[in-house]
Amino acid sequence: MADKPAPKPGHFLPGGAGTDDSTNGGSTPGSAPLAAPTPRLGAGAPAGPPQLSGSRLESRRSVQLSGTRFGPPPPDDAAAAAYREVYHPDPIPFAPKKQSKVLIAGIVVLALVLVGGGVALGAKLLSSYDDFVSTPLVTPSFHPSGVPTPTPETEPTPDVKVQRENPFYSTGPLATVKCAEPAYRPTSKENVRSYYQALIACMDNAWKPLVTQAGFTFRSPRLIVFDDGQETACGVQKEVASYCADEQGGSVTMPWQELTETYSQRKATTRADMAQSLGFAYGAHLQNLTGIFDATANLRDTAPTEAARLEMDRRQALQANCFSAAFFGAAKASFPLRGELMTQWTWLIRNGGDENSEDNVRDHGSARSLALWMNQGFASTDPGTCNTFVAASAKVG
Repeated sequence: MADKPAPKPGHFLPGGAGTDDSTNGGSTPGSAPLAAPTPRLGAGAPAGPPQLSGSRLESRRSVQLSGTRFGPPPPDDAAAAAYREVYHPDPIPFAPKKQSKVLIAGIVVLALVLVGGGVALGAKLLSSYDDFVSTPLVTPSFHPSGVPTPTPETEPTPDVKVQRENPFYSTGPLATVKCAEPAYRPTSKENVRSYYQALIACMDNAWKPLVTQAGFTFRSPRLIVFDDGQETACGVQKEVASYCADEQGGSVTMPWQELTETYSQRKATTRADMAQSLGFAYGAHLQNLTGIFDATANLRDTAPTEAARLEMDRRQALQANCFSAAFFGAAKASFPLRGELMTQWTWLIRNGGDENSEDNVRDHGSARSLALWMNQGFASTDPGTCNTFVAASAKVG
């Protein structure tokens, strides 16, 4: 096909804020973008490790209280006399009257009865108060109707368990997918966008039941078709398809210009490249929906050596490729991966390994490992067979 070595299938690109094309709206900051897996038909991919960025904002609120103290005017005030006349008048003289001894005795008896009853009632109330203070939990609490009772937070799942024991692996194979290859040919930016929109809709229909069955919320990825050198949600792009888990729920960023240039000369190769590039990016989206994407980024950040970090990159990239192949395996009856299209698909896999890349960085997997996991996913159509994170190191080389 090409005399020079095939370019690298992509890699992690620095995240950053940017803008997409006018049709797709603005972008948001992303983290750890994952680039497309297949050779870009002559365009190399920029190098660089994953970069995570973010900031923590703290907001505080202060409240100031003020008041005026009211009271009587000072003694030397002009209104003091009037104040005393209203609020402190001279006392009325007391003139005692003679009462009969019988009446006085009756009043004393009545007072004793009242005092005795008051003491008994007070003792009873104090006893109840002491019981409440000593055992406050025995009294029922009141919760307004319709207001849920707060429940304690559960322990977070360790990142290693999210990677290796994800419930997404236990959902079983994909159902048969009825998805013909989109008829749009890459002769313009609009056609390229329409092709990817149609294929994403097929992938959504295929993967949504498994994602929700595993207990996760499904979201379709945002599609950004960018011009060469345009800044996107996944950074400034140079003809490399990529995926980033941004605040929009995940963005697939796809190039278009080189596709229009190569299609006239290598139609089957270009068509296979478009399908596989989107399939890989969508595989990264599945990792994002199920928590594998973030868990891998966290574990990569704590890897003790550069070799361990690169192996983590390869496990993630090979899994995304396996998910992609699982979809096309489920759609093999309707999506025409046969004849020359299958030949070019195989060529892309054979030339998509790290050993064929221009920078020779071992971050996506060798052609042998790529073929192993893609063939496995294609044959089984089951995400459970794509668990690269429990595979031996020799299988993710």
